[in-house]
Amino acid sequence: MIDEVRLRMAEEGIDALVLRPSPDFRYLGGEGEGYLVVTHDRLPAVATGPLEAAALVPASARRVGVDSEMRAWELFSLRVEAEVVLASTVLAPLRLRRRPEEVASTERAAAAAEAVLLMARELAWFGTTERAMARRLWAMMVETGCEEVLSVVVAAGEHSAVARHVPCDRVINPGDALLVSVCGRWGGYCSEVARVFAVAEPPEDFEAMYSVVLAAQRAALDALRPGVTAAEVGRVAREVIEGSGYGNYAGRRPGRGVGLGHDEGPWLVPGDETVLAPGMTVCLEPSIYLPELFGARVADIAVCAPHGGLRLSTSLQTLHVIDH
Repeated sequence: MIDEVRLRMAEEGIDALVLRPSPDFRYLGGEGEGYLVVTHDRLPAVATGPLEAAALVPASARRVGVDSEMRAWELFSLRVEAEVVLASTVLAPLRLRRRPEEVASTERAAAAAEAVLLMARELAWFGTTERAMARRLWAMMVETGCEEVLSVVVAAGEHSAVARHVPCDRVINPGDALLVSVCGRWGGYCSEVARVFAVAEPPEDFEAMYSVVLAAQRAALDALRPGVTAAEVGRVAREVIEGSGYGNYAGRRPGRGVGLGHDEGPWLVPGDETVLAPGMTVCLEPSIYLPELFGARVADIAVCAPHGGLRLSTSLQTLHVIDH
């Protein structure tokens, strides 16, 4: 892998990479704290601080790639006499296509996230608050071995129609649509699974809208195959929603890449002409939000396999009615 990295560095005219703990850092084998320095003529080395990292950068370096998560004080402390650019110029294209062991790690992360939502179905939801249930799910994620909880969403009733809702003290009542999502990192790899429940009984017209979201995800999964562009997969999902009459209420993107980072390319949106290849993993997440009423978002991790898309989170997606 390091040979591929150095080849990309040469193509981009970059003489050294300096990475802090981040997805790029982990991709190149970094562990714990410190700074990883990659050059053309030495084995990757770890430094304890920015000044030590700068000492490992060749004095002749004219262009240095730094981690996109580098903080301002770290950049100032680095003090290299060279042009500073983003290391993602080198690493992003390489990270798009996962190695078999990375796909296996992503699959384990998807199974762990899915297990949390399966257990969530058995919890008592009536009369509790969004915030209280979000805390319970957070604790459950930690119990499954989650190394880092990235987000927990519990959105009831009209809050399920808010794309980036933060759980609050809203009480969960019978007749509510309930959107629940967990996103975290297991074994270094990220996964997100989102499901929609109905509390006691679905709201009027909710099941019809929910079926459209499921159809959009299934269409995207069918389109997820080698040689197709990311934009094309997104277009297929949007067309299902638009054809149902809900086009004005669709979420802004039906999917994005996931791996060592939870929010990375490819992006299933217009303009991303990334050609899909075997091993690429994405979160398929079509959504519809009807303001002041309810919303639905279904999220699953899928891999672009040699013969088509494969969903890694495998639980049934039928609308589950919570009766307690």
